[in-house]
Amino acid sequence: MRSKRVWILLILLTMFMVLLIATYWNVMGTVTLATLYNATSGPHAGEQLEGGPQNTEPADKEPSFLSFNDAFVNQFLDDIKDPTEQLSEQRLSGNPQHQPNSSKSDKVLLRREWKIHLTPISQKLKQRQKERKETLRSVCSDNSMFPGKNRKFDDIPDKELKNFIVDDRHEIIYCFVPKVACTNWKSVMAVLSEKQVGGVVYHDPQNIPRHTIHEQNLHLTFDKFKKRYGSFSRHMLKTKLQKYTKFLFVRDPFVRLISAFRNKFEETNDVFYKMYARGMLQKYGKYPRPPASIREALAAGIRLKFSHFIQYLLDPKTERRNPYEPHWKQIYRMCHPCQINYDFVGKLETLDEDAEHLLRILRVDNVVNFPVSDRNQTKNSWEQEYFDNIPYEWRRQLYKTYEVDFRLFGYDKPKKLL
Repeated sequence: MRSKRVWILLILLTMFMVLLIATYWNVMGTVTLATLYNATSGPHAGEQLEGGPQNTEPADKEPSFLSFNDAFVNQFLDDIKDPTEQLSEQRLSGNPQHQPNSSKSDKVLLRREWKIHLTPISQKLKQRQKERKETLRSVCSDNSMFPGKNRKFDDIPDKELKNFIVDDRHEIIYCFVPKVACTNWKSVMAVLSEKQVGGVVYHDPQNIPRHTIHEQNLHLTFDKFKKRYGSFSRHMLKTKLQKYTKFLFVRDPFVRLISAFRNKFEETNDVFYKMYARGMLQKYGKYPRPPASIREALAAGIRLKFSHFIQYLLDPKTERRNPYEPHWKQIYRMCHPCQINYDFVGKLETLDEDAEHLLRILRVDNVVNFPVSDRNQTKNSWEQEYFDNIPYEWRRQLYKTYEVDFRLFGYDKPKKLL
């Protein structure tokens, strides 16, 4: 009997020690991971640069975005001295380890040198950003309701955070939107983070092969956070979303749809034909047995029509089977602008000006130039042509499907089409 009690006591003591060790490493692991991960990052986005990030919480509200643990981690992050600043000081003090012949040190230092501008950012560009962010805040705080509007960041499923790309070196987070210059912006992010593309580190985004820039293992995304940090990944992303400069680029929703249709269904794309077009032809095009491949379909004179695509988007069964594919998924469902306070909202319609403005805000315009696109872009004037054979009732239903994007990002309701 006495032996049995001793065994029970030993088991309880063992469980207590395991719990104590787990608690200790949970706290220490949080500090260590956050510290190590940020030790190589660039200038803090919270330095209140022109157009830089602002506090995500109103002054009269209790903090809701960062938990107590987040604040604890931030205290440690703020106590870390920027390693690049240390390099600069050591070079000034004559430390022989950091003289000009040290190429590695120079490389780090050069990334921090800022371009000297003789003229300030124009008031027009500042006002444009102010109005776009005010529109977002207004729609997110009004009485209208749409899916996910009032949920908190912690309520967003992991699968809906796949569009975020993180650059720790310059403290930037980009939410990419397919069919909104995302190939070019992904190229810029690859250059800034000095990622190897096919074993090569590119310094000009224009030179990166287009077919490689969308590879999943190229960018630091939330999926990589999950593999690297496990249960700590969401906490890490929240901390970075609070501290880093966040941006996205948007586009007129209907023009974006036309662009997606042209790119994926009018061009020879066998992957999208087999995954989507073949089923659309069968269900909406009255082809009981559509050809097995896009080349066979083209040889037989069979092409997916824009009307088939619209029927597919409006069919209630479509989203019951699978969520919209990212090329035609609503932007607010990928980038969550009511949960994330974006510091910069760019538009494809003003891409050149916005790209120059953003790179200057990020203080990387000496490091990278936004690539010039030579591809045939979908024009707003083509809306009427593509919608000519679409019944007005379908057009109105389609507007309701994408109405939130129209309102959030300040696009006028296309009354002529409706």
